[in-house]
Amino acid sequence: MTKAKYIWMDGKLVNWDDAKVHALTHTLHYGNGVFEGTRAYKTDKGLAIFRLEEHTQRLMNSAKIVQIVPNFTKEELIEAQIELLKSNDFKSNVYIRPLVYLGYGVMGLYHKNCPVNTLVAAWEWGSYLGDDGLKNGIKVKISSFVRSSVKSTMGKAKAVANYLNSQMAKADAIESGCEEALMLDDEGFISEGSGECFFIVRNGVLISPPNDNSLESITQNTVLSLARDRDIKIERRRITRDEVYIADEAFFTGTAAELTPISELDSRIIGNGSRGKMTKILQDDYFDVVYGRNDKYEHMLTYI
Repeated sequence: MTKAKYIWMDGKLVNWDDAKVHALTHTLHYGNGVFEGTRAYKTDKGLAIFRLEEHTQRLMNSAKIVQIVPNFTKEELIEAQIELLKSNDFKSNVYIRPLVYLGYGVMGLYHKNCPVNTLVAAWEWGSYLGDDGLKNGIKVKISSFVRSSVKSTMGKAKAVANYLNSQMAKADAIESGCEEALMLDDEGFISEGSGECFFIVRNGVLISPPNDNSLESITQNTVLSLARDRDIKIERRRITRDEVYIADEAFFTGTAAELTPISELDSRIIGNGSRGKMTKILQDDYFDVVYGRNDKYEHMLTYI
């Protein structure tokens, strides 16, 4: 990770190396906290945060779901992210990580008496799954770790504890020679990647599972809008693993992953084994949006 100058902590800019918390911070022990992942891109008009409003609202929604009352308002957190990027004077694309967490002062499972703290960190970060992955696609495997059931976790929250499941799936995939995992839900249908939403293309139709058992993805929503602009037929329905094997194309979407093609799943080549035609079209359209080259979507950018 590339260090930046400052991290924003509870209203103050703190030197990167001084941004510390107590060893008995409640979230560290019990896993209740919520976070966001947001990107800012170096456009021709300067650094611009993509869909800042929506990401910050999702952070607030996540906190509500897990019964944390944030110590800053949505508007204050939007300003905090802008302030942090201005102060750090970044020279390339940036990843932003707001975190609302339960701090030091209370131990035990009951969390409502804990102090609430908030930080925002940001650092320069390139392609999450690699530049080559964006062009040529990545190898993926169906994970033995099933996406946590809605009967036991709350997947609409981008909650810290939810990602232990994803960590195990990701580690298993990498140690098996793949770049990413694809997770099933508890009924055996495709849910999502370890940190991404999922699409396939069959016979010119763009297909993505419903968000019944996955995070409501802001990037997925953007890609669907771009597909509608091109009059691409869309289906939101459940997908089985064997349908993915015979798909014409497949790709992941997410703030970190952006729009990454899948070239292989479970040792089966997907389509032509590289980035498919529709994937490239939507990928190019997506990068036009985030880099400020599409006037229709410029309202999604907050320029710094």
